[in-house]
Amino acid sequence: MNILFWVLQVLLALHTAVGAVWKFSHSAEQTMPSLSAIPHGAWLALSIFELLCSVGLLLPVLNKRFAMLVPISAIGIALEMLLFSGLHLYSGDTNYGPMVYWLVVAVLCVFLAYGRFALRPII
Repeated sequence: MNILFWVLQVLLALHTAVGAVWKFSHSAEQTMPSLSAIPHGAWLALSIFELLCSVGLLLPVLNKRFAMLVPISAIGIALEMLLFSGLHLYSGDTNYGPMVYWLVVAVLCVFLAYGRFALRPII
């Protein structure tokens, strides 16, 4: 189970870091019309937040004292995905494909957070 959590941590960290770099180079309107409600400054702040979460998912590799950052980072990413899903619903867009994707990422993040907090903590 520990290997599964580490693989999930690395994949989520890569996914989130790529998303952060994408946000630096594209505006919310270019990415998804339903996310156009996010101001450009907040969009850039989300990319910095995502980079911090990516680092938080991987820091326990260097030192186990940072183990508590994994569930915190995973929950932060899940909340961001829920924010995107809520904005998508609010926009009235009937294409639910992106929302399903965000919800799957959120569920994986919650699973990782629960697993690292309760099932198999990094000791």
